Amino acid sequence: MKIGLLGYGKMGKVIERIATDRGHEIVAKINRNDDKNELLKADVVIEFSAPESVIKNLKYCINNELSTVCGTTGWNDSIKEIYSLLEAKNGALVHASNFSLGVNIFFELNKKLAAMMNQFDEYNVHLKEIHHTEKKDAPSGTAITVAEGIMENTTYSKWHLGDSNKQESLGIEALREHDVKGTHIVTYNSPVDQIEITHTAHSRDGFALGAVIAAEWIEGKKGVYGMKEVLGL
Repeated sequence: MKIGLLGYGKMGKVIERIATDRGHEIVAKINRNDDKNELLKADVVIEFSAPESVIKNLKYCINNELSTVCGTTGWNDSIKEIYSLLEAKNGALVHASNFSLGVNIFFELNKKLAAMMNQFDEYNVHLKEIHHTEKKDAPSGTAITVAEGIMENTTYSKWHLGDSNKQESLGIEALREHDVKGTHIVTYNSPVDQIEITHTAHSRDGFALGAVIAAEWIEGKKGVYGMKEVLGL
C-alpha cells in the first residue's frame, strides 16, 4: 500500500518506520509549507499534524478523495462540518483520540467500570491525564474520550478542565511533564478504599502501529469509523 504522511514530526517518523517494516511504501512526507499534491500518489493518508492545521488538512484529503486516518486531536468543534463534507463527497475517514490497542481496550474497560460504580454513591470518580510539555491541547483527546465513557454511564452531562468535579460536570486534571508519552488514570475513591485503572504509554510505537493498522483497514472502504470498528472491540 502507498501511504502519504500529512505531518512529519516525531509521530510521523515513527509511523514511517513501522509502515515500512510492514511492507508499505511512503510516497509523501508533508509538513506545513510543503506541496500537498504529493499526497495524490497515496492510497491512504495518515494525518498527525496540529490542532490549527487539521481542519484544512482534512478538507484537502476529503475533497481529493483520499482515504484518511487522522490522529490529531483538538478539533471536536468542527466534527459536524467534517462529517457533512465526508457524506457529501462519499469519503473515508478513521479518526480517534488515540490509536493504541491498549488505550482502546482501556476505553471499553472504563465504560464497564463506570456502569458498575454508578450503583454506589460512596465512590467519587477522579480523572487525570499526564503528557509531555510539547502537547498543545489540554485536556488530551484521550482524556475527553475517557470522560465521555464515564458520562455515558453516570449522571455527569459534561466535562470541564480542572481537578475537582461539579454537580453535573466531570473534572479532568491535565498535567504536563517532561517526556511523558501519555498516562491516563481513572480513580474511584470512597471513605474506606480506592479502585483505580491506569494506562501508561511507554513509547509512541503503540500509537503509530494502531494508525498503520487503521490505514490498512480503511483502504477501499467508505464512511467514518473509529478504532472500535478497526479493532473489532
